[in-house]
Amino acid sequence: MSKEKIFQIEKKGDVAVITMDTPGEKVNKLNEALIDEISDILDQLESDDSLKGGVLVSGKENNFVAGADIEMFKTRETAEELSELSWTGHEILLRIENLKKPFVVGINGSCMGGGTELALASHYRIVSDDSSTKIGLPEVQLGLLPGMGGTQRLPRLIGIQKSLTYMLTGKNMYTHQAKKTGFANEVVHKHAIVEAGLKAVQKLSKGKSKQPDKRSFFEKILEGNPIGRKIIFSQARKQTHGRTKGNYPAPPKIIDSVEYGFKNGLEKGLKNESRLFGELAVTAESRALVQLFFAMNDAKKNPLKDQAKEVERIAVLGAGLMGSGITEVSVDNGYHVWLKDQTLENAAKGEADILKNLDKKVSKHILSSFERDEIASLIHTTEKYDGFNHIDLVIEAVFEDLDLKQNIVKEVENHGSDNTIFASNTSSLPITDIAAKADRPENIIGMHYFSPVQKMPLLEIIKTDKTADWVTATAYEVGLKQGKTVIVVNDGPGFYTTRILAPFMNEALLLLEEGADIEELDKAMKQFGFPVGPVALFDEVGIDVGAHVAEVLSETFEARGAKTSKKAKELVDAGYKGRKNKKGFYKYEDGSKKEVNREIYGFFGGQNRKSIDRNEIQQRLAMVMVNEAVLCLQEGILESPTDGDLGAIMGLGFPPFLGGPFRYIDRETPGKMVERMEKLQEQHGDRFKPADLLREKKGSSFHE
Repeated sequence: MSKEKIFQIEKKGDVAVITMDTPGEKVNKLNEALIDEISDILDQLESDDSLKGGVLVSGKENNFVAGADIEMFKTRETAEELSELSWTGHEILLRIENLKKPFVVGINGSCMGGGTELALASHYRIVSDDSSTKIGLPEVQLGLLPGMGGTQRLPRLIGIQKSLTYMLTGKNMYTHQAKKTGFANEVVHKHAIVEAGLKAVQKLSKGKSKQPDKRSFFEKILEGNPIGRKIIFSQARKQTHGRTKGNYPAPPKIIDSVEYGFKNGLEKGLKNESRLFGELAVTAESRALVQLFFAMNDAKKNPLKDQAKEVERIAVLGAGLMGSGITEVSVDNGYHVWLKDQTLENAAKGEADILKNLDKKVSKHILSSFERDEIASLIHTTEKYDGFNHIDLVIEAVFEDLDLKQNIVKEVENHGSDNTIFASNTSSLPITDIAAKADRPENIIGMHYFSPVQKMPLLEIIKTDKTADWVTATAYEVGLKQGKTVIVVNDGPGFYTTRILAPFMNEALLLLEEGADIEELDKAMKQFGFPVGPVALFDEVGIDVGAHVAEVLSETFEARGAKTSKKAKELVDAGYKGRKNKKGFYKYEDGSKKEVNREIYGFFGGQNRKSIDRNEIQQRLAMVMVNEAVLCLQEGILESPTDGDLGAIMGLGFPPFLGGPFRYIDRETPGKMVERMEKLQEQHGDRFKPADLLREKKGSSFHE
């Protein structure tokens, strides 16, 4: 039986319309099979004299090419093998670039990584004005550089400075930017792509199309000479080091690759790019980020999908920061949401915040005004429970007070149907306690979102021993539709993420009690790889929230002989809440963080601070968090080490290049981790006592 082909060719006059549609897959990915077939297509184009050129489009809805197939990495171990893989891609794209006939691409939907590099090697790029269209080179997020010509062709097309911004951050280029930067030769409606492609081939075959240079006058001056380029690369290195603290090897290599190409020409630049790609692909950092990528992809598959019930209507209770955030990600993805608060005025404030965010997207050309109005029409503000018998899922996002939450459960049960799911967005209260007085505890689950909901990728679902499987399955499906990476954990105080964050924050307070300097603490942990330091994080989440979490979890920790700080409660009693009331560990003006609020040292032994070794700070804070993660696995809160890694990285900012707490243990070895913790236990007490499961893992690892 012959294998189904990825490419289909249809002749339209003297132009070949080539449709790329990988059989049985939701998206097209660049892999060996696709590269082999492109080679055959190019043979046909070259040899058929009746054809003037070709237009490549995708047969997938909202997807051109999702990038290179990362599965190819699994079969290659060495830098040489991975460089060779990169060079295979180069060879095919060089054929496209050097083709004597026009080769046009029509992009609709996501065009990532290798897909963007394929477009860059083509002679003309048509981009649809659909909001699903986004172009990017996100390889840096896998600890890699674009390995199929991205570091060579993008700077030559849109300029060095603009291209470095896209490659060093991995951020998306939307249609508006694609046109503005000169990436797109033309922007059309998605249904007009083929027609525009046919015209482009005719135009190109007559030599009538020139690539516009959209760079500003100053960009041309600076990028057009060796001294100017030297300044650009030097500044890029400085800024990159400031951002990555030297923890990620890929960004400096991207800069090196671009610079080498400008000094030595395209051909040598491509060879060098392949070599650097291979070197990066075998680094521990890239391996960790690639494993994280696989884990995120696996989390997109709901293991209980066949039990999930259809959800059309969601209600969100509480229109504050969290409630309006949950509403926004829900309406953004097609759900009707009833946003309820105690008064219509409060609910309207929450709606106004969402509309402001939608307007920002319109101003950035991410959404059209019609799409914004369509999304806004899905929000229904209310102060009553009227019609809740038609609501499929209620997500409660009110204050962390157990009595209040139990009362709300009662109200929802009275007004909802037998199948209405009640989900609590609590960050620490056990779901079992929230469901303790419920008539239908099997309908109750935790859906723990992270702030800001629109940006934070994780959803932690918490099930109790009474939660029905269909309820877990349905909550999981909703989370996926909201664009979240989902983990499911079992119930307990603080579940997983809050439980491992609490000892981390507690250790920061204990270090301050010992005389540590606030800025030194934060700098040390940012250097370690966290996006924000623990003290700044206290201000961000709210010192009052931190104090509440400490209260909920102190019994669990003190039962193990762990020393807990009472300072958060003292600070709250004295009126310190952090950024929300501009009174925290830092001073705030106009909403932005200024210098350290030195008066707070009065609670921590006075103004004289002592310098504590950076390594000691990093080890103490990292080890309490890592050990707590192992205890969560040991006690069955976590169902797998992979969930533990995903939760810590995507919910709490644990350094991605370390791969998460469990991959970090595997990299350092469990034996070494036990030694470090025992040393800290001797010096600082039983909160560093290694988990039994960690001792048992000596000589083995958490991940196969």
